[in-house]
Amino acid sequence: MSNQPSTTPGASASTRIGSDGKKHLQVLTNMDSATVRQQHREYLMPATFHYYPEALVMRKASGMYIEDADGQRYLDFFGGILTVSLGHCHPEVVEAVREQLGTLGHTSTLYQNEWIVRLAKEIADRTPGSLNQSYFTNSGTEADEMAILLAKIHTGRQEIIALRHSYSGRGMYAVSAMGHASWRPIAPVMPGISLMPAPYCYRCPFGLTYPSCELRCADDMKEVIATTTTGAPAAFIAEPILGVGGFITPPKEYFKKVLEPVKKAGGLFICDEVQTGWGRTGDYWCGIEHWGVQPDIITFAKGVASGMPMGVTTTTKEIAASFKGLTLATYGGNPISSVGALATLHVMQRENIPARATRLGKKLRTGLEALQDKHPLIGDVRGMGLMQAIELVEDRKSKEPAAKRANLLIEVLRKDQLLIGKGGLYGNTLRIAPPMLVEESQIDEALHKLDGALDTVAKAAV
Repeated sequence: MSNQPSTTPGASASTRIGSDGKKHLQVLTNMDSATVRQQHREYLMPATFHYYPEALVMRKASGMYIEDADGQRYLDFFGGILTVSLGHCHPEVVEAVREQLGTLGHTSTLYQNEWIVRLAKEIADRTPGSLNQSYFTNSGTEADEMAILLAKIHTGRQEIIALRHSYSGRGMYAVSAMGHASWRPIAPVMPGISLMPAPYCYRCPFGLTYPSCELRCADDMKEVIATTTTGAPAAFIAEPILGVGGFITPPKEYFKKVLEPVKKAGGLFICDEVQTGWGRTGDYWCGIEHWGVQPDIITFAKGVASGMPMGVTTTTKEIAASFKGLTLATYGGNPISSVGALATLHVMQRENIPARATRLGKKLRTGLEALQDKHPLIGDVRGMGLMQAIELVEDRKSKEPAAKRANLLIEVLRKDQLLIGKGGLYGNTLRIAPPMLVEESQIDEALHKLDGALDTVAKAAV
């Protein structure tokens, strides 16, 4: 093997001597940010969405912090879109994955292994009711697609009801059920999809106010079933908190009311816990438990394996048995991801993540509400646990979305070495969801930086 460097600008390949005495290829990661951005434009599809006018180029990360290719260090309060639930490169997860990689790196679902079985049991032990059989894939998109497919097979029906402002992924079912034009690259191609009003209290689609509204948004399900379906939907799919939609958080009575006509019509409830699962919302392992209803199918991804590719569709034995055809997943539930998830759940259990998210989420929420009292730019604060959002408006009375100021805010925070998320249909909602091992001092630091950034943005001409 040659020791000659590659011709790629800013990077080189060489050999190193390993502990086994043999030569191994070593890629030296020394590209600067400008070189990475240039080659990204050259070799990757431009459809990928990036935050910031100049995309952040990550080099390495540990715990709550990320370092970019130019050596700048950031406090991460978005956690890879609520994915690195334990923080970046948690040592127990890293060690478990490293050991597994040297033991058995891959086996498709054509064969069985103990790690996928152990993981399925751990999930069954933490999911509500009789949800105790799982199917493993690689992402939330795949998990939701499998859930919709399973609902159709079990019920023998074809129609699906979803929420406006929702996001279910990039598959054909998921895109068709999308409640965001910005994330839908083509017109819905799957027939039988109905979208009903979201429980968006701050911007009530009926112009009403909670609780005097008597949950008109939930009551509309009767109308949706009667007018946009055959009267016999296969399922209603919903996130407990609409993630990409801007952390829209339904009232406590919402799901009980909205599910009544669904159940009466014989439909199933698919609960999308891709962002809300595994203690993120506090008190419970699953976010939907706050609303006191029982899903028929539940989906997970993201935080379940703290960064490893993992999607899970979990349901009852009866519904699972409905799937009679052949199916497999080449990478779903592979030993490496399964072990990563097992290590993640072990740490979560030891650290009592649901209780921790409750305690630290209250601190974060109190701080955000204090900022709302100080800054007229904040129109709404919402969320649960360590899943909180602030919606920016130009004027609290008109509620005109302050999308340009939201863009500027995340850029100002980036320069101050704090990373947060952005979302919502209008692009004006800041999503704040740090890894769940965040410390109180780091919450204080983030709130301080957010306070200063809000001052800067409020004064800016946009």
